Amino acid sequence: MDFITSENILLVGSTVLIAGVLIGKTSYRMGLPLLLIFLIVGMLFGSDGLGIQFNDMHTAQFIGMIALCIILFAGGMDTKLSAIKPVIVPGLILSTAGVMLTALLTGLFVWWLSGMSWTNIHFAFLPSLLLAATMSSTDSASVFGILGTQKVNLKQNLRPMLELESGSNDPMAYMLTIILIETIVMGGHLSAGRLLLDLSLQFGIGTAMGLLMGRATIWLIKMYKNIGRGASTKEDVDQASSMISILMLASFFLTFALTTAFKGNGYLAVYICGIMLGNARGISNRGISKFMSGMTWLAQIVVFLMLGLLVNPHEMLEVAPVSLLIGAFMIAIGRPLSVFACLAPLRGISLKAKSFVSWVGLRGAVPIIFATYPVIADIDGASQIFNIVFFVTLLSLLIQGTTVITSARRLGLISPTTDFTDFGVELPEELPTSLTTLTLTDSELSSGNTLRDMNLPEGSLVMMVRRGEKYMVPNGALILKKGDSLLIIKEEDSDRP
Repeated sequence: MDFITSENILLVGSTVLIAGVLIGKTSYRMGLPLLLIFLIVGMLFGSDGLGIQFNDMHTAQFIGMIALCIILFAGGMDTKLSAIKPVIVPGLILSTAGVMLTALLTGLFVWWLSGMSWTNIHFAFLPSLLLAATMSSTDSASVFGILGTQKVNLKQNLRPMLELESGSNDPMAYMLTIILIETIVMGGHLSAGRLLLDLSLQFGIGTAMGLLMGRATIWLIKMYKNIGRGASTKEDVDQASSMISILMLASFFLTFALTTAFKGNGYLAVYICGIMLGNARGISNRGISKFMSGMTWLAQIVVFLMLGLLVNPHEMLEVAPVSLLIGAFMIAIGRPLSVFACLAPLRGISLKAKSFVSWVGLRGAVPIIFATYPVIADIDGASQIFNIVFFVTLLSLLIQGTTVITSARRLGLISPTTDFTDFGVELPEELPTSLTTLTLTDSELSSGNTLRDMNLPEGSLVMMVRRGEKYMVPNGALILKKGDSLLIIKEEDSDRP
């Protein structure tokens, strides 16, 4: 009987997914990036492991495209304009000039290695640049995943800067990859004028379509809400959130398709569309956020498992020595040089912050997805490019991914968390109030250990107290202890506690 049946595909797919989730839970306690585990699980189930054969680059590219759209849109929705406004200049410089400089420096290094007699790669200049271009962006799934699961705050607005960079630099890497492939296929020379023209068109059309589709989607959602106005039961509200989530899902796929049809950058358009929806009043709510969070994790898990199945580890080992050199160059030289060069004119960013940004040059699913494009285009040496990119991605996740928070602590860039999501409370965006948290220290308890002893600003009210895993509704007589977390609601114009 033929093994490739719908039942067997579901059997194998669900088994791999369950194995990845269970192993991933264990790995998190050991400090390993969750997405690295899914790559490894995919490899264990692949051709050199349990023998599952999957080598369809076209299917992998299509699935990767869908996953990347979901990840970028969700990342855009989580990007608050108020948070990125102070870092928009360095973030955009890193996502454009930083990507190009990283690709150029790494491409020159690969070209130099190709001229050495002791290496087993022999790329010309343009294929060397192509290999570097596929790896030139930091991976949004990896950055969002690691920063999102670690309950720490970074000083100097580093978190919004890194999220803005990783969310917006994939389009630049994609454009460089596509332009270099077209140039190699046509047998021509890389023209600086043509490169700038193509980049301008891709960025211009992508930005315009993202703004246009974002506005259109907001209008559609408001129109849908107006049609259902008056429905007030919990079931009606839940159904409305579900329908709006589906509308958003269809909208950003439509955004990608239309933008690509107009020769613009679909990934950039999807990211901008997500930013617009995430910052529009009355659009998103807790139900929609949970839906997008689940979709994002599913997309990340599926694409990492799939890419793990796609690679043949024995082929990757053939280029392991040269891949190790390329990965070490990117981590220790290429990324730091590009970051320091791009941020040099910005005096407000400290040396420690630049060093940390240099270290968080995480590679992930995106470079591997981009590495399928040379294979499909039948570029000479494409299989070597794919295997090198895969190896460098594993190296980056293993070395950089496991040390992101440690390096931040050593550089003194960790600040106390103010995350209130653990309380499971959300306020409607229309209210002129906001939520914050306060973790009690000896300083806050110096004047007394009850709420009436604390000097909270006018307009602030403690809604809940968390002590370990216990939640308490406070009153004036509740005895507070060091380490308690207070959930505070305050008026927007009141002073912060």
